[in-house]
Amino acid sequence: MSEEKRARFRQWLERGEACLHPLTLPQRELWETSSAPAGDVSNHICCLINVRGLITPEECVASLQRVVNRQEVLRLSILPGKNGPVQLIRARAEPVMRFCDISPQTPVEKIEELALQTFSEPFDLVQGPLYRVEVLRRAPDDQLMVFAIHHAIADGWTLGVFVQDLCAAYVQQRMRGPDKLPPVPTSYCAWGAAERAFWQSAELEPRIAFWKSRLTGIRRLWSVPDEADVVFLPRRLISQLPAEISGPVRELARRSGATLFSTLLAAFQVTLSRWSGAEDIVVGTPVANRTRQDVRETMGYFSGVVPLRGQLERGRPFSEHLRIVHQSTVDSFASAMPFAELVRAIGERPSPKHNPIFEVRFALQNHPVPDVEIRELSLKLRMRSTGTPRFDLGCEITELGEALEVVWLFRKDLFSQPEIEELGRLFRTVVENICRVPERRTAVLTN
Repeated sequence: MSEEKRARFRQWLERGEACLHPLTLPQRELWETSSAPAGDVSNHICCLINVRGLITPEECVASLQRVVNRQEVLRLSILPGKNGPVQLIRARAEPVMRFCDISPQTPVEKIEELALQTFSEPFDLVQGPLYRVEVLRRAPDDQLMVFAIHHAIADGWTLGVFVQDLCAAYVQQRMRGPDKLPPVPTSYCAWGAAERAFWQSAELEPRIAFWKSRLTGIRRLWSVPDEADVVFLPRRLISQLPAEISGPVRELARRSGATLFSTLLAAFQVTLSRWSGAEDIVVGTPVANRTRQDVRETMGYFSGVVPLRGQLERGRPFSEHLRIVHQSTVDSFASAMPFAELVRAIGERPSPKHNPIFEVRFALQNHPVPDVEIRELSLKLRMRSTGTPRFDLGCEITELGEALEVVWLFRKDLFSQPEIEELGRLFRTVVENICRVPERRTAVLTN
């Protein structure tokens, strides 16, 4: 950091214009366990927000200012410290919003290209802010908002909070209401302090014992060649399980006394076993980690990571495999702990070649994704899976009405697109077969 920046930050602290806080436990995961540098663009979370209604650029900026004033992570940057990075929260900050006029006939491919430019622009972690908004104006009443935010201050839930706050700010601005949104019940840094106070030795030790037992003897699903380059932006392949498939899956979960997540996970384990040749499968899944009602309106990186292990016996009926997977998942979620602490307890060191403990991510994205519609205004949020370099392979499933969207994220230096297409076909086949005959042996579900 330059001396000029150091002097500026010292002045802010002395004047009370900013304050310092330790990293939260989820933030530590990015700095301590990730194979990618924290500042890499692969750590950006991205979404598109369709805004319909007459909104001027001035109203857009003024509304975003209200959200920035309410949510401290939008005024946050990360400073290097003697004992590791720390958060710097400014008392005030100007909103970051840019505008670009485009034709109403602009093709989807061009819009995707413009969005990718916004997503791929690096953030200055020290200077901040760690978000940006690019408004693509197709007409005065038809705008596409491209929102990019760093993972250090956001998770999937955060995007929904942002949309709800922005809509509330638009309404206030239009109706000449109060000049600010109500404060959040609990700030992100206050939540982080409470989490650090909670996760002391007495709470961690029994969970560490559980995970050491659960993860004993795990092996990598594949090896990464020494000469392989680390690819920080995985490729994406999108498919869908239509309603005629997703409906029976939900019904199977209901009849089996399992969740939709456990049912899809069990099917994914069978698929990955056939595809990789391994019979011992460990994947990681995100958990919202917002069990407290007072943080559901707070933007920030709250989510945790839970490893899930499944051991395939090819002669076992799928119905029995599902029962085992569901109980194992319940036990694992009940023993969840901060991933940075778990990695430290297991004794695995981060590597630039692979993620600690697991290399495959499996997620069912079912956090709130609001579509806000009020008189003369609507905001519709569209998530955009971008993946992360910590994982060689990812399967992210999102509920889209009755259908299920399946996004495959993969490192192109390890897997080809035809291989991932085959993986997707296998997964669909397994899902169809388990719905038809749940008692079939797992060995024949890919046929």
